[in-house]
Amino acid sequence: MWRGPGQVKKGRKMRDHDRFETLVWIMDRLRDPDEGCPWDREQDYASLRGYLLEECYEVAEALDRQDLPALREELGDLLFQIVFLSRLAQEERAFTAADVVRGISEKMIRRHPHVFGSATAETADDVLRAWEEIKRREKRGRSGGPPKSVLDGIPRALPALLKAQRLGTKAARVGFDWPDDSGVLDKLREELDELREALQSPDEARADEEIGDLLFTVVMLARRRGVDAERALEAANRKFVERFRHIEDELARRGVPLEQAGAELLNEIWDAAKRDG
Repeated sequence: MWRGPGQVKKGRKMRDHDRFETLVWIMDRLRDPDEGCPWDREQDYASLRGYLLEECYEVAEALDRQDLPALREELGDLLFQIVFLSRLAQEERAFTAADVVRGISEKMIRRHPHVFGSATAETADDVLRAWEEIKRREKRGRSGGPPKSVLDGIPRALPALLKAQRLGTKAARVGFDWPDDSGVLDKLREELDELREALQSPDEARADEEIGDLLFTVVMLARRRGVDAERALEAANRKFVERFRHIEDELARRGVPLEQAGAELLNEIWDAAKRDG
């Protein structure tokens, strides 16, 4: 049974706030039907889904900014959502927060036999290959048969760019990949040519499909180069925002309304911002 802050000896109360059990105790109190919080008592799996995703993105934003104080806070908010969802499951007698901790601890030990067992792994690639094989064995054990696909296990809700990189990584681990980067560049040129043809076609769906193929191939090149495609695109987004704001500031300095500047002037200021870095 979890030990709440009120159950610790005097003088150790503040130190007890460091304990995971205390967070679980807080959640238990918030969900208490008599003494809990009306808002927390009303939440369910569906209502918490949005908060969970929001906290994940706030963690990612703190990572992108390399803001460690913010990261500490956002990780706490994310951990709270995990405890909240575990509490809902406990109320349905499905599992508890302790089961979640136990499950991930056992999984990490089981999937790192080169650390906690007698197996060996010299490189990160060795680790990933072993990880996937252990994962496949676990799934066979649960289902009673082999998995339907090596691509199983990628969440459907992942952002498309990240999902593409995960799909390519899983396929490459079983040998489905280009032998070198030149093959991907050839594929990029092929997809670009097909897109040019599609744009001349009255079939709009064909152009949409070719744009998707081109994006997917770019992500495959990023994967092969060890580039996080999601992070690379976000960096490009930030660069675009900075340069476009420079355009707005420069137009304001000149007294020219943005809507009246025209493409030639906009591109002129953009190129100047690009040259200035």
